[in-house]
Amino acid sequence: MKEIKIESLLTVYDSLDELPKDVMALMEKAMEARNKSYAPYSNFSVGAAILLENNEIVMGSNQENASYPSGLCAERTAIFYAGAQYPDVTMVRMAIIAGSKKKVTDTPIPPCGACRQSIAEYEIKQNKPIELYFMGEKGKVVKSHSLANLLPLVFDKTFL
Repeated sequence: MKEIKIESLLTVYDSLDELPKDVMALMEKAMEARNKSYAPYSNFSVGAAILLENNEIVMGSNQENASYPSGLCAERTAIFYAGAQYPDVTMVRMAIIAGSKKKVTDTPIPPCGACRQSIAEYEIKQNKPIELYFMGEKGKVVKSHSLANLLPLVFDKTFL
């Protein structure tokens, strides 16, 4: 038997003010997207913004449905749109802001498992990491250099 140790290296900023200006601008786009979410059931709004290598910014927000599985998270809304509209353009960075409409969320909220898997697909496709920045409604911001930090044992096409 052999044990393996898996570690993740994340950077934590105390607030948006500590971020580089270009990242701050992307976080503002994620905030803008969050304001467009449709979340009448969970009252949990999420916004995502992706910076592409061609300097385009693609945004997405969560879109719920009374048939719960038919809704879509903000991260997947944004990344699928980027993949459909800019299929050969590298995704450089993604900013995510999430929070409840019922209480103030001040803890960084990472992408759910389904979104991690979807982001991983594009990271593998482009053979370059996608930087991730995520936060709650306010407070600390977490940076991951790559989705691999959040999903180290990824399921990918090599298993098929």
